[in-house]
Amino acid sequence: MNFDFSVFSNPQTWVSLLTLTFMEIVLGIDNIIFISIVVNRLPREQQKRGRSIGLLLALLCRIGLLMSISWIIGLKASLFDVNLPWMDAPFGVTGRDLILLAGGLFLIGKSTTEIHTKLQGEEDESNAEGGKATFGSIILQIIVIDIVFSFDSILTAVGLVDNVLIMILAVILSMAVMMAFSGVVADFVNRNPTIKMLALSFLIMIGVMLVMEAFHKEIEKGYIYFAMFFSLIVEVLNMRLRKKATPVHLHESKYD
Repeated sequence: MNFDFSVFSNPQTWVSLLTLTFMEIVLGIDNIIFISIVVNRLPREQQKRGRSIGLLLALLCRIGLLMSISWIIGLKASLFDVNLPWMDAPFGVTGRDLILLAGGLFLIGKSTTEIHTKLQGEEDESNAEGGKATFGSIILQIIVIDIVFSFDSILTAVGLVDNVLIMILAVILSMAVMMAFSGVVADFVNRNPTIKMLALSFLIMIGVMLVMEAFHKEIEKGYIYFAMFFSLIVEVLNMRLRKKATPVHLHESKYD
């Protein structure tokens, strides 16, 4: 694959690069949240290394998919038809549908398990014992979800620009930003149990969205991200309120 570097003499190229980089950062937030939560199952001294490896794998996965644009386009071709009771006509199942379905179910199952663990109080015991999860199993989970999230990222990139070099640079820049702030995000999520529960709920919602997309039921992502942002703002306000909360002392009535 040959790259044409002369495109950078065009100011429009830089606008496209910055726009796509911003979009990749936004789409990568859910990836950071997932990595931060699963890496928290590791002993503390391995968590930073796990996050770095997870984001590096996400970067390699995205670049690999960008270098295989023709293969990604081929995944949109119908493999077989399915006729479901609630649909008027059968629809063709593609390779992309199968990947989204598997990834969505994995995300729902993993997030639900994490919520159950959190509610049962088993997480603290696990961390106290040095972590029950092995480094290899955590990295394997990250690889699986990286592949799923990468498809969303790549399809967005293809829709915005048509130059693979710009796509690759945008992915590298966005990953550099996410690596720089992944530790801050992870510490914030892990320090605040309610934020962690909210993040896990977000991941379940994203998993449901992926499953619906696999059945050709598109959901406007703007609604999803607005709901996530609104919920996060409300929770941050609740956190500030809990910190400032003081008992209310009622004045005694002069008639008492």
